[in-house]
Amino acid sequence: MKNYVSIDIGGTAIKYGVISEDGIILIKDKMDTEAHKGGPEILNKVFKIIENYLEKYKIEGICISTAGMVDTEKGEIFYASSLIPNYIGTKFKEEIEGKYGVPCEVENDVKCAGLAERISGAAIDSKVTLCLTIGTGIGGCILIDDKVFHGFSNSACEIGYMKMFDSDFQTLGATSILTKKVSERKQESIEIWDGYHIFEEAKKGDDICIEAIDEMVDIIGLGVANLCYVINPEVVVLGGGIMAQDTYLKPRIEKALKKYLLPSIYEKTRLEFAKHKNDAGMLGAFYNFKNKHE
Repeated sequence: MKNYVSIDIGGTAIKYGVISEDGIILIKDKMDTEAHKGGPEILNKVFKIIENYLEKYKIEGICISTAGMVDTEKGEIFYASSLIPNYIGTKFKEEIEGKYGVPCEVENDVKCAGLAERISGAAIDSKVTLCLTIGTGIGGCILIDDKVFHGFSNSACEIGYMKMFDSDFQTLGATSILTKKVSERKQESIEIWDGYHIFEEAKKGDDICIEAIDEMVDIIGLGVANLCYVINPEVVVLGGGIMAQDTYLKPRIEKALKKYLLPSIYEKTRLEFAKHKNDAGMLGAFYNFKNKHE
């Protein structure tokens, strides 16, 4: 049985584990990213994870999912936000293969999540899939069959930066703006009003929470509709922590999509919510490795 180390690097946590050749997660764990310490410290954390597993397993490959824009051929970060200082230029593939002599593949975390949903999640067998993750920001990816579409310079579907009104998609529609709106309108600390609390109060009839969610849903509906006009996906998959509220959100997002899409497109576009949750990045990184080494 061949085994693979899979590592999912996010802004808050690094999730990691060992995956068997048939896609079963054998063991998993997580640690704080400590993003403020920057790219070199994250690379050191990755080294320690790999070394720990190399002592216990015969490892055939290292699979990495990460925040930031990735040059998938070089396995290198070519753009990242200031949330992870000195991350740009981190050469995961070169460093890992040179140090351990084990093949390594690197892909963006949202693209990994989309790949996981297409291969074994909410979008199995979809011909054209649009996947969005909605959290502090908004990320996206396009999959044609089971292959990620990267565009000419590896920056396809950076939809968070898509211009909307006098702002952009993620500034208007991400979870971070939802919590900010509610705390400001209630004149209370933003620490009180995380996404979970907002939805719990909305279900109890809190008008301010309901209104803020409805505004977020309308922006998501508009953004997704505009993407559908360009891409014409068979399935739209929504992920990210807030999308755990699928029972509450699905009818509202469907209503927003119906508002903004032509009926002939709306009727042929399926809306789904991500199935893999916290394992999506690890699984997608593994699938990305397998695709590259078929």
